[in-house]
Amino acid sequence: MKIMKVGVIGLGIGEKHVLAYNSHPYCKVVGLCDFDPDKYEMAKKKYDAKVVMNADEILYDPDIDIVSIASYDNYHCEQALKAIANEKHIMVEKPFCLYKEQAIQIKEALQSNPGIKMSSNLVLRTTPRFRWLKDKITGGSMGQLYYVEGDYNYGRLHKLTQGWRGKIDFYSVVYGGGLHIIDLLRWLTGDEVVEVSAYGNNISSRGTNFRYNDLVIAILRFASGMTGKVAANFSCVQPHFHELSIYGTMATFKNRSEEGLLIESRDPDIPAKNIDEDYPGINQKAMIHSFVDSITTGSKALVIEDDVFRSMAVCFAIEKAVQLSRSVEVEYF
Repeated sequence: MKIMKVGVIGLGIGEKHVLAYNSHPYCKVVGLCDFDPDKYEMAKKKYDAKVVMNADEILYDPDIDIVSIASYDNYHCEQALKAIANEKHIMVEKPFCLYKEQAIQIKEALQSNPGIKMSSNLVLRTTPRFRWLKDKITGGSMGQLYYVEGDYNYGRLHKLTQGWRGKIDFYSVVYGGGLHIIDLLRWLTGDEVVEVSAYGNNISSRGTNFRYNDLVIAILRFASGMTGKVAANFSCVQPHFHELSIYGTMATFKNRSEEGLLIESRDPDIPAKNIDEDYPGINQKAMIHSFVDSITTGSKALVIEDDVFRSMAVCFAIEKAVQLSRSVEVEYF
């Protein structure tokens, strides 16, 4: 089978992409890019690959088959469009763009190049505890779901106030973090969000150079009638954690840092079952390998293009609802 040659743009989280690709039997990372001089010098010493500071040298390289885009959020759309135009498969860090118009552009580009595959790094789907939960839901033992809630508690306010997120023209905590929870809820339940209401504030980051909401909370209405709540809480004083509660007519699941809890009775004398499957247990390698296999063997990736567009459509609706202070229907495109 042909060895797929890979380029990686952005060597923050992108370094994890490099490790994942190089561990796949039919991949080899041949190009790396970062405009930070320190990362550029590090990569030259650490990796056996072409190292550049201009992303176009990766995006226009005719020998590269796959590009991972792990640059700052404001570069994702432009780089994705160039990759597609140059017939390269793309794994894009979330969010894959910042505006609905950009998402439509990318979708149209993919439709014009049907041989190109795209995925995004929505890695909560690889968490063993959440995979166990999906099996429980799918198997019917939770009963009918009627309420779900998840909080993306980032716990790293300094990354907003001191890092690149506070310097680019627009940053959304919904797109940068809440997206993970939205995608997780869509994947777990198999249900689609049809309407949202949302509010946000910047109390924690007020007076800093970060100009946008550091907290956004949204209420979701699903097609089935199920209700949900999602929070993107980047300012919380606690370690990074994915708060999750799933309520069904036959059982309730709650995620805790040490273990999950499965509650199957309203009787206070009947204890909850401890669920000790790994959390977060995020498997970057599994996500990347699944994407590569979808290219080389035609198998279904863990995150397909439709998932990326649908989860992002919910995010766009949430940001719109925050701006308008009213409920907004989700517009899938």
